[in-house]
Amino acid sequence: YHPAPLSEKAPTDTFVVQISALYQLPVSYSIASGDEKGYFIIHSSSGIIRTSKILEVEDFPVNFKVRATDSSNPTIFNEVEVKVEVMDENNFPPVFPSPLLEERLAEHLPATQIVQLKAQDDDTGRNGFLTYGILNGHGLKFGIDKTTGILYSTAPFDYEEEPTEYQVVVYAEDDGIPEKKRGYCTVVIKITD
Repeated sequence: YHPAPLSEKAPTDTFVVQISALYQLPVSYSIASGDEKGYFIIHSSSGIIRTSKILEVEDFPVNFKVRATDSSNPTIFNEVEVKVEVMDENNFPPVFPSPLLEERLAEHLPATQIVQLKAQDDDTGRNGFLTYGILNGHGLKFGIDKTTGILYSTAPFDYEEEPTEYQVVVYAEDDGIPEKKRGYCTVVIKITD
């Protein structure tokens, strides 16, 4: 038996799977081995397995054996393995060290690196895997490397002809399940003469 993965937020008494033995006489179900931390309980006559406490994602997957025993003769039994996996929920959004940064950029520079942004996500695995993007690129005057978080200009600026200050809103997005989460940072870029 390999039931659908449970959420790490599954409450106590969540249905996991129903075990069913083919046998002419009534059987009694029990967890024989493998559930050392006591995460599961089984109903002795229905074979329904439920959670018995809050699941700690780092303890999973758990493989345990369920025994079906002849109700009138305990020497007649069979066992089956049950593998239960738990999905790591996306608990945390990415966070930038500061929500606001100020950078200076000299006019007439060719496309150039401005700053490398780095967000932190306290989730593990894909829930903590970050990509970067820009919400407003000011007519594509700015770009960001989605992997490294390096913010760059895409063309030279003219202090006399264009605005001397830009606010670029950058986001970091995780690859979380079931939903992706974002953190934001505003970079104020001042063009210098």
